[in-house]
Amino acid sequence: MSIAAAFRSLKASSAITWKSTGKLQQTVANCIERTGRGLHSGDVFTVKILPAAARFGRCFIFRSTVIRASIDNAVKETPLCTTLSQDGYRVLTVEHLLSALEASGVDNCRIEIEGSGDCDRSVEVPIFDGSAREWVDAIKQAGLKVAVDCGGKSCEKLAPFLSEPVHVTKNDSFIAAFPYPKVNITYGIDYPQAPTIGRQWFSSTLLDESFYSKAIASARTFCLYEEVEHMRSLGLIKGVRRNSHHIMSKGWLNPPLRYDDEPCRHKVLDLIGDISLLAQEGNQGLLVAHIIAYKGGHSMHTEFVRCLLGLNQSNDKALDSHELGASEQSMEST
Repeated sequence: MSIAAAFRSLKASSAITWKSTGKLQQTVANCIERTGRGLHSGDVFTVKILPAAARFGRCFIFRSTVIRASIDNAVKETPLCTTLSQDGYRVLTVEHLLSALEASGVDNCRIEIEGSGDCDRSVEVPIFDGSAREWVDAIKQAGLKVAVDCGGKSCEKLAPFLSEPVHVTKNDSFIAAFPYPKVNITYGIDYPQAPTIGRQWFSSTLLDESFYSKAIASARTFCLYEEVEHMRSLGLIKGVRRNSHHIMSKGWLNPPLRYDDEPCRHKVLDLIGDISLLAQEGNQGLLVAHIIAYKGGHSMHTEFVRCLLGLNQSNDKALDSHELGASEQSMEST
């Protein structure tokens, strides 16, 4: 396929312009296999990441059903994680894996997932230690290679550049993005009910694989101890363990932190995974722009991607959500 044809095949909007990165699309050089426990179900799942052809993109395979890692398949208003759905089958908690794949340059891959328990209709990506470090290390061990199509040809990698300001808001939470020549993410959180976390900000323009691996990938998810039992009563976070979450009450119940601002860095990790759903046909998903988020969460992250593509009114993949707090931030723990 010519570069011109590749541009024409991509979903676009007035806010997005696709441009060449000067790089070729990649895939994993070898198979990756990891087994672990799901955060919400508490069940054990095995994930295999396999090489894929250029322009294949990132796709989950569950019971022979292909579920593309695309905003078109993202379920709206799912509490505490990002969920993909296709033909009645669902894959939960995809954000940490997708974050690692996007940041590590795995543009194309097949992600086969299966569970050991009763999982006729849904499976879950393992939580491991609550960060993306397990996936980043696995990708480094497997290595990368240039992806080629069925004709043996490589494909140039494109990236979405923001051409006009875009924003989404909910109560006191927001995500705003402004045109900028490189990826710049600024994220803020505020937990007055947990002074040890308090208000934090993190910002960086060095979001390449090396920086991500050192400064973002190891940041673990967290939750407030006072919310744990309430969330479990809703059938959530059955897989929470002290080694999979930082748990906060009047202080951290399972220290130490890996970074002083680890909760805020984890929000950046989540944002990268959720925005990667903008990716199409093996191209970059992470938006080239200055993105500023405050007290956001998974639902707001994916709504932001829909806004970028003008899909706000057309996506009807919705599940009933449970109100866990007044702000978007308090509804998200992964």
